[in-house]
Amino acid sequence: MSEVPDSEVIELATKVFDLARQGETEALAAYVDAGVPANLTNDRGDTLVMLAAYHGHAAAVQALLARGAEPNRANDRGQTPLAGAVFKGEDAVIRALLAGGADPHAGTPSAADTARMFGKTELLELFEGH
Repeated sequence: MSEVPDSEVIELATKVFDLARQGETEALAAYVDAGVPANLTNDRGDTLVMLAAYHGHAAAVQALLARGAEPNRANDRGQTPLAGAVFKGEDAVIRALLAGGADPHAGTPSAADTARMFGKTELLELFEGH
């Protein structure tokens, strides 16, 4: 078995993270289906779900969650994808994450804390059932 050089692994990971940021759902799903971990993290602990959520790509978030990505995985700063989506005001992403099992009380600050900070009472009401 031959080993893949580190530079090729880094190049592939960079490409996959860019796909998440850009919301390239089909390509992203194809890479995960081909063996890229659904919970792959970058050097800051951001998962593919975090990057897709923060950049407003609900379909990419749904595709990753359907492939086993963890909705509550926090980055190195304790932030969850849901809190990032609340901060960015990405309502479709918020709904996709909640449907995928995201906990509005996970992380620091949590999505609920973030909603409170920004006076988003409609989100606090939405989170009550979760």
